[in-house]
Amino acid sequence: MALRINLRKIRPDYILKPRGKNLKFVYYVRRGLRHFVPSFWLRRHKAELLATLDARTDKEQILDRVNCYNKLTGIRELSGLTHVSDVTNSNGTDNCDAFEFTRYFSPDLLLDKHFGDWTTICETPSIVKTRPLSGDNINNVILNLDKVRHFVFLKDKRTFASKWDKAVFRGAAYQPHRQRFMEKFFGHPLVDCGNTAEKSDLPKEWSASLITLYDHLKYKFVISLEGTDVASNLKWVMSSNSVAVMPRPKYESWFMEGRLQPGVHYIEIKDDYSDLEDKIQYYSTHVEEAEAIIRNAHTFVEQFRDKEREELISILVLEKYFRHTKQ
Repeated sequence: MALRINLRKIRPDYILKPRGKNLKFVYYVRRGLRHFVPSFWLRRHKAELLATLDARTDKEQILDRVNCYNKLTGIRELSGLTHVSDVTNSNGTDNCDAFEFTRYFSPDLLLDKHFGDWTTICETPSIVKTRPLSGDNINNVILNLDKVRHFVFLKDKRTFASKWDKAVFRGAAYQPHRQRFMEKFFGHPLVDCGNTAEKSDLPKEWSASLITLYDHLKYKFVISLEGTDVASNLKWVMSSNSVAVMPRPKYESWFMEGRLQPGVHYIEIKDDYSDLEDKIQYYSTHVEEAEAIIRNAHTFVEQFRDKEREELISILVLEKYFRHTKQ
């Protein structure tokens, strides 16, 4: 029991740098300490967690999220190329984050995986960070990967009404849709936008230095544009007192972007951004409506803050994965 308590003391997932991002060295310390956790404790802790499920008041919510991340039904075949023991506590954050939970299971079990920015439908049941929202994505089984970068939440002391009546965007404009955004709104009086890519053939005047996450929160509106897959800033924007402004998501991750409702959790704009100016002007003057969106966003974010629940859901997602691949 003492070991469990100590492990929880070294899990400050949302300790933040002055820039607002998670502290990488905390992440790497936690990663290193996993090597010292004996397998017998892992088995016991997993059994203890699973035994709490029936008595939990949030059981239905937990199972609903498990079934959201893992949609598998019946028995499905694997390519059988990867053993659980091949998922190591190294080789990038996706591997490390998967290892955090695969280590609770037998090293001889098999899985398929596609780590990194995965944007297509998997042919066999595979562990991924993200999946497309369109198409038959049942084989794309989501785990919370690269969370040191993606799962950042902020404490925002500014009220929405006290912020600037503008939108802000800082991001690497590698993708065509981000380049179109820069072309349309660079220099616009209602949008402060800049391209942060270090190497770029785009117009030099678009280039801008990174600003802290907290500097973004001086603005009423923060533009959240998907990159290769999900928009990495969406979590911290929705935890703040600014409003996320974005086209409807095309990919989803552990954050369940597919369950976000336009006008409820964020301000939706068209894919061609043609209504952005109108939306900024509307919500700048309809403060109560914007504040309602902020409250709903905070409620949505709150479900991810319980570390023990997140751990239990992750284990259940993997347990269902092995069960539906006949293991």
